[in-house]
Amino acid sequence: MMELALPAEFRPNEFPAASREQWRAMVDAVLSKTGASFESLVTKTYDGISLQPLYTLDDALPPYALAPVKQGWDVRQRHAVPDPVALMNDLEGGVTSLWLAVPASSLERLLDGVYLDLAPIVLDGSPEAALAMLRIYDQAPVLADEVRGNLALTPFGPALDVIKQARSEFPSLRTVVVDALPFHDAGGSDSEELGASLALAVSYLRALTGAGLSVAEAFAQLEFRYAASADQFATIAKLRAARRLWARVAEVSGVDVPQVQHAVTSSAMMTRRDPWVNMLRTTVATLAAGLGGADSVTVQPFDAAIGLPDEFARRIARNTQNLLLEESHLGEVIDPAAGSWYVESLTDSLAVSAWAWFQEIERAGGFAAARGLVASRIAETWAARSARLADRSDPITGVSEFPNLAEKPVVRVSGIDTDSQAPWGDAPPIPSVSSGSDSFGLPRVRYAQAFEELRDLADAQETRPQVFLATLGPVAAHTARATFAANLFNAGGFATPTAGPTRTAEEVATQFKASGARIAVICGSDSSYADQAAQTEQALREAGAERVLLAGKKTDANVDGFVFMGCPALEILNSTFDFLGVER
Repeated sequence: MMELALPAEFRPNEFPAASREQWRAMVDAVLSKTGASFESLVTKTYDGISLQPLYTLDDALPPYALAPVKQGWDVRQRHAVPDPVALMNDLEGGVTSLWLAVPASSLERLLDGVYLDLAPIVLDGSPEAALAMLRIYDQAPVLADEVRGNLALTPFGPALDVIKQARSEFPSLRTVVVDALPFHDAGGSDSEELGASLALAVSYLRALTGAGLSVAEAFAQLEFRYAASADQFATIAKLRAARRLWARVAEVSGVDVPQVQHAVTSSAMMTRRDPWVNMLRTTVATLAAGLGGADSVTVQPFDAAIGLPDEFARRIARNTQNLLLEESHLGEVIDPAAGSWYVESLTDSLAVSAWAWFQEIERAGGFAAARGLVASRIAETWAARSARLADRSDPITGVSEFPNLAEKPVVRVSGIDTDSQAPWGDAPPIPSVSSGSDSFGLPRVRYAQAFEELRDLADAQETRPQVFLATLGPVAAHTARATFAANLFNAGGFATPTAGPTRTAEEVATQFKASGARIAVICGSDSSYADQAAQTEQALREAGAERVLLAGKKTDANVDGFVFMGCPALEILNSTFDFLGVER
């Protein structure tokens, strides 16, 4: 066989290795030209973890076996309305287990024809539903040790008797869900979700062992439910860290029972405006849940924040998982993120932060005694997150960024009153996918809610409020800032008529007056501002402008304010509504 000899310059193993110091010197040289510091490349999470711009072998951590050995994951779909047709459509379309948040009285009719040995059932925390489910299992043609699923009970009071009954009759049936969704849905961080749920789980273990179960039996009752968000790497690391944390609790308890995880795509990230983008969010979240090693995954339909999902939305939700499993083959690799210096570092940092939070809760007397502490800490995080949402440092595609004022409302049955419809202006409460009704006194929030409230306000006006964009110079000179300003004010529901080709300040002012607007934003380049901004500002005021802003950070013109990247967008939008006298 003839061998091809490559010149030395094409032999990769002969390139000299670059050091971190060399890379840093090159980065600093580039940053010095812009006046930025190296810290501008470091991202801080809501847990205070610093995400570095580069990870190398120097950041490698000792390996840790985090992922269960399994093939794929369980495709679990939630049903909050007892609709047998929708349920069977899901099962025939690839769903492998059912999460039922329906009245106990509807279970028998709803599950008629369902093979309970093939489709595990997870309930939603009602003791009445749990007892009804046990009766259904007892009468079904299925062996007792083949019954799978979870009754999702809270192990206190009378529920403990149901748990012991289920344990004796159906030994493979789980009975308790440690639901971390309320901590996420209240705006909490990843380590807050992990640490609080760990404390909650330990409180459940104490209750179960106090009721007579052995430690191993108590561990075997639990399944954990976590949120999967569109922050792909954070979700992967969170699920990996969760298994590590629970393994530590099991170790000190003297048992070896791996954590069982159910990942649910985040309710907080879902939007009512431009809900089609939710399909992209849930796809990324499902990918992350699968890569993170979740045992079961629930994809919320894209219209879940609006009302009761229709069949199209449900089909897209289950096919998201089908595609990732059957076409992308994500379930065929064990812990694919293992060995990534970045993911391993983030996993470790989350585990350390969550463990410290868990210990703080335990020192405060355990979860029940520390509810106030948990609520206070999560409220602080939500305030910090809200500030970043408000200035669009955390952008929301289709809502705070790239909104579409021409989109048609998506109308759904509210799911509360089946005779009512829920367009944007009359949406149902934020849906809860937490077990039962106990959200531990925490609020439920959505990241998009503040901007969507302004969109609703603008839509409710007889005439849509508007802000005129006074563009200066040729298109190439004003497009960037005009696009930015339009994007900003569209996020609040404002129309943004724009000046056409103009040469003088007087022409801009004439077009402003014809628009009927009361507010104008001057948009141009730095050079056009130096030449025309002051003259244009004066001409606009003479044409009736009551408020003149400028897209940028500086000008000699006597403007009333500035809009720029990182400006307090929500504050500006609210003040614009107030200036125009729009009643709330």
